Amino acid sequence: IKDWKTRLSYFLQNSSNSNKRKSKKAAKHRNYFRPSPEEAQLWSEAFDELLANKYGLAAFRAFLKSEFCEENIEFWLACEDFKKIKSPQKLTSKAKKIYNDFIEKEAPKEINIDFQTKNMIAQNLQEATHTCFSAAQKRVYSLMENNSYPRFLESEFYQELCKKTPISRAAQGT
Repeated sequence: IKDWKTRLSYFLQNSSNSNKRKSKKAAKHRNYFRPSPEEAQLWSEAFDELLANKYGLAAFRAFLKSEFCEENIEFWLACEDFKKIKSPQKLTSKAKKIYNDFIEKEAPKEINIDFQTKNMIAQNLQEATHTCFSAAQKRVYSLMENNSYPRFLESEFYQELCKKTPISRAAQGT
């Protein structure tokens, strides 16, 4: 569990360091705080609850890294960012980057998807649209939700976050 805490602490520290360059108001909204046990327990109700929480996402990402499959969450996040792009030029450029990073054979962060889906994406890149990665993103989401997410919920790290810390007698003033 110490390794988990070290990794998560490092990840969160590096994430917050990049925020220092932004305005104080923007940085304030991006700070990561350890969730209450009740908040952490909400993550077990739905995978989307986990992904919607910044600390939960960071914890899940660290968990995937420990299982050597962080490319799944990185791909899913890249697709979420991709859907927000307005400029057609940027859309094409980002589509090629996602393809090169995650889809093509021997890609540095190659995700595990079937041959047909890869071919469909390659064809869709000719005229990139916001939906060209949808099928692959759904498959990766399903893979994380059905495989990685249950293991995360069973992990020592997650169980530790859900533990209520007992209030000591000294803190109670007795």
